[in-house]
Parts: sequence; structure tokens; C-alpha cells
Amino acid sequence: MFRIFRVLSKLPLSFLQALGVVVGWVVWFSSARYRKQFLKNIKSAGLSWAQTKGAVSAAGKMVGEIPWLWSIGPTKRALDYADIGDTGFVERALLDKRGVIFLSPHLGCWELGAQLLGETFAPNYGDLVALYRPARKAWVERLLLQFRHRKNLSFVPTTLSGVRALLRHLKSGGFTAILPDQVPPKGLGVWAPFFGRPVYTMTLLPKLAQQTGALIVLTWCERLPRARYKLSFRDLSELGIGDKSISLEEATTRMNKAVEALVLEFPDQYLWGYNRDKQPRDLPGQSPSGSQES
Repeated sequence: MFRIFRVLSKLPLSFLQALGVVVGWVVWFSSARYRKQFLKNIKSAGLSWAQTKGAVSAAGKMVGEIPWLWSIGPTKRALDYADIGDTGFVERALLDKRGVIFLSPHLGCWELGAQLLGETFAPNYGDLVALYRPARKAWVERLLLQFRHRKNLSFVPTTLSGVRALLRHLKSGGFTAILPDQVPPKGLGVWAPFFGRPVYTMTLLPKLAQQTGALIVLTWCERLPRARYKLSFRDLSELGIGDKSISLEEATTRMNKAVEALVLEFPDQYLWGYNRDKQPRDLPGQSPSGSQES
């Protein structure tokens, strides 16, 4: 598999995206479970098939882009393939040694977004530091290891020591990126509304903001025609997600509202096939009741 990825990475990005589109529609027609989840999610968001069918192609492009994304290195810059939005308010925060948390939903090409953040800000403000969880499959972990060992990006494990390292990084004025719309393990989230139904939502992002005073910035990497991208930014200060005086339920509700608004702007680039309603899994060493095993 690793060799296949190496061969594919040498192909033009436009070809890989086109191949991905085919894969996306093959999965759509062959997986009743995927179709059911997709249609359930867009219905809860009040959207039509016509508004969202492009997301089937987008999901396929995401798969097709992987070999190309993980081959980015010293001779291939992500910035050469993307336009960058206004970074002024982000730069001011970093210059003031205020940490920045980039809130990056499963919309557009979020993997490239992380690399673009690193290439844009790391030369002046240090690496983007993010949490990672080891993959269950060995060949996937090998690919992830290659992705992690690259310029401008640093990764720490999703353990207590990793979170502490991330806290120190933010308090020193660094920056990180977090996917807010994935179901966290049991005990690491709260139930909050998302498109009209309660979903288990991570509390890590608001906790980090409350403990560090970091600026929360919504960011997304939009796919454009002809294999181009655009990385955009939106200041979420007015939402008060990091306000220490509010509950985590309220903070995650506000965070979900920000994600909802962005999804409604770009419904054909969101990952609608993800089961946002699933029950949280137990952490390793945790009993089914949710208590830690001794």
C-alpha cells in the first residue's frame, strides 16, 4: 500500500481529484449505509439533495488527494496551490504572544489546511502543534508517520502529557488546529445541539481557550476549480466560546453554531457521510459505565 501511495503521489493533482470523484460516486451507489447517513444528515440541516450532492464528489476528492497531500515536502509547497485570505488579525494575536486555536471543521480539504497554516505562520511564529491519535491499521500509521514528520508541523499524542504540552504551547503564544465536529471518547465531551439534535461534542477546544485566553479562529480550506484551494479565516471572538463564565454546554453550543453557519455556506463541501449522532466510545482502560478501571 505504501508503494502504491508513492506511485500515485507523482500523478497530477487534477487527475487524482478526478479519480477521487469516480471513487466517491462508486461508494455512494454501492453503500446503502453511507447513503442513509448522508441523507439523514442533510435532512436535519434543512438542506436538499440539489444543494448537497456535490459533497459526494468532494468526499471522493478527499480520498484522491491523500497521496498528493502526503508527498508535500521540501520541493513541493502547499502555498503554491492555494490562495490565502486576510491573516492580519491572526498575525496581531501571534505578535502579542496570544495563542491561537484554529477551529477547522470537516469541510473542504482540512488536511491541506493544516499544512497551509504551518507554511503561512510557522516561519515567524514556530510550528503548528496538534494532537494525534495513532491509527489502528499499521499501513495507515506508516502513512501518518510520514505526514507528521514534515516541516512546520509538530504532533503530540492524545494523552494527558500531550494535552499539557499543547497548553504550554498556547500559553507561550503558539498556535494549534482542532477538528471540532468529530465525536470524542466518553468523558471528553458534552451533549450539545447541532442542526437541531443533540450530539456528543468535544470540550477540549473551549477548555483550552478558557485556560489560555487563546484567540479562536474559524478556518476552512475551500476547494476551487482547476485543482486550486483557498484558505479563509473568521474571528470567532464575538461568540465568547472561551469565556470562563459560561458552562461547557453553552461553550460547545456556540462552537457548534459556528460550524453550522459555515456548513450552510458551503454545503457541497461538508463531510455529510460522517455519523455525528453516534455514541461516544470508551477510552482504553475505561469500563462500559464510563468509570476508569483500576
